[in-house]
Amino acid sequence: MTTLRRIRSRALGALFALAAATAAAQGYPTKPIRLLVPLAAGSTADIVSRFGGQELSKALGQPVVIENKPGAGGTIAMAELARAAPDGYTIAFASQGTLVFNQAIYAKPGYDSLKDFAPVAFVGGVSNVMIVPPGSKAAKPLDIVAEAKAKPGELTFSSGGAGTSHHLSGVLFANLTDTKLVHVPYKGSPQGVQAVMAGEVAMGFFNTPTVIGQIKGGQVRPLGVTSLTRSPLLPDLPTLDEQGIKGYEVNTWFGFVAPAGTPPDVVAKLNAEFNRIFASPAAKEKLGPQGFDLPPPKSPAEFASIISGDMVKWVPIVKAAGATAN
Repeated sequence: MTTLRRIRSRALGALFALAAATAAAQGYPTKPIRLLVPLAAGSTADIVSRFGGQELSKALGQPVVIENKPGAGGTIAMAELARAAPDGYTIAFASQGTLVFNQAIYAKPGYDSLKDFAPVAFVGGVSNVMIVPPGSKAAKPLDIVAEAKAKPGELTFSSGGAGTSHHLSGVLFANLTDTKLVHVPYKGSPQGVQAVMAGEVAMGFFNTPTVIGQIKGGQVRPLGVTSLTRSPLLPDLPTLDEQGIKGYEVNTWFGFVAPAGTPPDVVAKLNAEFNRIFASPAAKEKLGPQGFDLPPPKSPAEFASIISGDMVKWVPIVKAAGATAN
């Protein structure tokens, strides 16, 4: 075969592949979609992903089967997604923890966030709340700092797993206050919160929607929010920055991703549907009162920019703090 024929053959092959992908995308979906959730049932990720999955099922006319796969900071679910067929029938609800933090604290997370996934839709985010057991003597964050300095390496904080925003919230707190805290990871947020309630650990930093019920019920006491602005759910609770932990800010975000190589038309279709779903009055009514911030819709490219930008910001912080999954 001549060089010219080879070029023509390859060009025709590429055109046929593109045509096939486009045709598949136009008919998508024709069967159920798996939605992997890397955190436990009852977590903020679970609450938001279930809402999104239910609404997506209504819009596309196919079941969206949610599979909670917690453990190892979400690396189990995300590694499975990275190995899945890039056909739009397996997607995942991802977080700042699974896409950014895990790349810094795990030596081998099982995936490369910038290479193995196709960003689909950015959803929004939440602040965390620093909580302590109801019987704790601490009335403010600086009380914890004083105790930690008096007992270096003795105070513990729980999380829903290594690499979660709960984990990194504690790491940043210790870093900015020059204290040494002991991280105690649990299988999921509910278990980590339960540990605070029972007094098994000294404190925890959990997503506002996850702990607002326990705060209002008096099962835990809040000491501060991790954002730079107060939470509308807890307007009287100052931020950690306000209370002397200057520069402290953690706002975790969430979104949907697919395996790298998923047809662009499929990604675009999912992006349009998720953007519509989370901009709807139903989303604001369901998620807004729980403290979830729903920003204007973003394109897959804009979501990709958020991921890469946070990698630049957070990976050096995590590595400098010496935080690992061990």
